[in-house]
Amino acid sequence: MTNNNYCVIMAGGSGSRFWPLSRDSRPKQFLDILGTGKSLLRQTFERVNKLFPKDHIFVVTGEQYEKATKEHIPELNDAQVLLEPYRRNTAPCIAYANYKIYQINPEANIVVAPADHLIINEDDFINTLKKGLEFVSQDNALLTLGIKPHRPETGYGYIQVDNESSVSDDENLKRVRTFTEKPNPEIAQAFYESGEYYWNSGIFIWSLKTIMQAFEIHLPETDNLFKRGLDIYDTSGEKDFIQQTYGQCQNISIDNGVMEKAEDVYVYCSDFGWSDLGTWSSVYENSDKDENNNVVKNGNAINYDAYGNIIYAPEGKLVVIEGLEDYIVVDTNDALLICSKEKEQNIKRFVTDVKVEKGKDYI
Repeated sequence: MTNNNYCVIMAGGSGSRFWPLSRDSRPKQFLDILGTGKSLLRQTFERVNKLFPKDHIFVVTGEQYEKATKEHIPELNDAQVLLEPYRRNTAPCIAYANYKIYQINPEANIVVAPADHLIINEDDFINTLKKGLEFVSQDNALLTLGIKPHRPETGYGYIQVDNESSVSDDENLKRVRTFTEKPNPEIAQAFYESGEYYWNSGIFIWSLKTIMQAFEIHLPETDNLFKRGLDIYDTSGEKDFIQQTYGQCQNISIDNGVMEKAEDVYVYCSDFGWSDLGTWSSVYENSDKDENNNVVKNGNAINYDAYGNIIYAPEGKLVVIEGLEDYIVVDTNDALLICSKEKEQNIKRFVTDVKVEKGKDYI
């Protein structure tokens, strides 16, 4: 079964919620946000490479990130780096990867994973993938990984499981009842207390045959666009074909386009120390803190009556903070952000306003 297993890493996001550290030319997947010495993309590759041989790993990213992707993962050849001319969300990204892998192995089983997640217990993660791959290789099923919630988080989507379902001898494998977008605090609390809801990790496992059938049924227009390239993939005409195809593609996620509509959808209930690292607050939650619960990344900081802050500055730069509590302070060579963690959702708006008022140089 191992020779049929492939992994697709999705690395096309802009990471605007990590502005001003993350920029259009250098989004978060190429950053060492946690101070490990490796980018999030590199960490993701090394993690999945424990299970998949390097020639069975593909990365889907934007055309503008081709050079950076190859620098961070020099083990990949050109055919393994799939370049998107435009951002069209996750469904077209997955459809493109499906047809590229189909050219190689129509019997493939595939794990699809984002490039910018934190996974602490990597051995547990790999074991979960093995179990998931075994399941989808034998059943006509679409599988996603659900994460046991540790708090009533409003920044994640949720998966409601059917606790009455008996899918196999593995009690962690359950049918999906519903998918829910990011809830408000009251609903998140109810989800957390119910025991029926898991965080939606955005990590998927399926056989190529099953996911291609699902596209044919639920996203036929997208599927037909990519199907036209069966004789073009891995030829000199592929780039022009993909340029044209993405120009016609619907902008839609795999969750909205397929997972929420399909019938045979399952979740593997997991707990391997996962975070999507989607915000500065999530970095704060997953970082070591000083005696006043401050997190300092890269720079040096002296804090006076300051509590619960995350401070990111260029290496070697001294930052002195007085009187701040629960703030995000991010200093770069050309921009400084000071924002309450409570208002962090406004950062995407800040980025839009900066682009309009100050130009693209700061984006």
